[in-house]
Amino acid sequence: MARLLDKRLLIITGKGGTGKSTVSAAAALVSAREGRRTLVCEVNAKDRVTQLLGLPPAGPELTSLAENLWAVNIRPDDAMREYALMTLRLESIYKAVFENRFVRYFLRFVPSLQELVMLGKVLYHLQQKLPDGSDRFDTIVLDAPATGHAISFLSVPRVLAQTVPPGAMLREAERMRALLEDAATTAAILVSLPEEMPVTETIELGAGLREREIQPQAAVLNSFTAPRFGESDLAALAARKRLLLVAREHRRLSELSRQSRETLERGLKLPVLTVARRYERRFAREAVEEIASELEPGLKAGR
Repeated sequence: MARLLDKRLLIITGKGGTGKSTVSAAAALVSAREGRRTLVCEVNAKDRVTQLLGLPPAGPELTSLAENLWAVNIRPDDAMREYALMTLRLESIYKAVFENRFVRYFLRFVPSLQELVMLGKVLYHLQQKLPDGSDRFDTIVLDAPATGHAISFLSVPRVLAQTVPPGAMLREAERMRALLEDAATTAAILVSLPEEMPVTETIELGAGLREREIQPQAAVLNSFTAPRFGESDLAALAARKRLLLVAREHRRLSELSRQSRETLERGLKLPVLTVARRYERRFAREAVEEIASELEPGLKAGR
């Protein structure tokens, strides 16, 4: 059975604030530990992944973070330049066309062009080769935009393939669409929290991606609280009011976590991996390492 970790492209997305960047960083660590050359990509973001790992910002250039681990933050202008140079081949032509201020002004109004070139850069690295012909990267972890923006971002190749006339852009859109919709290559991992709204949005996100032929293959329920206190424990704490309040709150959170997990499993029909709730004042690399260890069995499991 294929493992999640064997997919070439892992798309991590979810409602904003659910911890998708943390899950992206943790998944990249698991992949790198496995000996897979791994690139974690952020898209027009604030270098959140490298910050979580306690490292300097990656920026738009490929940056080595550790053995088997690289990062890049893909921004529209930089991606446009790379895309244009790869297409036009000559830097002089690029400067004459794309650095002309009038051309740049009108390019802002080309529908989905920014999304296309940023996604194109991600998929370029997916197909990038070493001199010996092997893949430059075994795994790309994409810290994708949140929920609704993620659907529109990942839908760009499909929309363009259905609307643009024959030519270079159509060929590029069809190539990108084929990679995103190939379940043997690409897996979406949806991140949620044990709360009603994130769970509902996660199920809707899964349905939206499936409608666009992009296959979610797992979910991560972040801030999961495992049960610890039973009725006998609460009875034993009856005389210790403050401890009893803590135990009751823990029990409430554990019940909410159980219900959220069951709802996600029923609504998505996918395995749901869990990450324990944490109470650190400062969320540092040590916590990301722990989360990587929690996710590792699920990422290595066959389906």
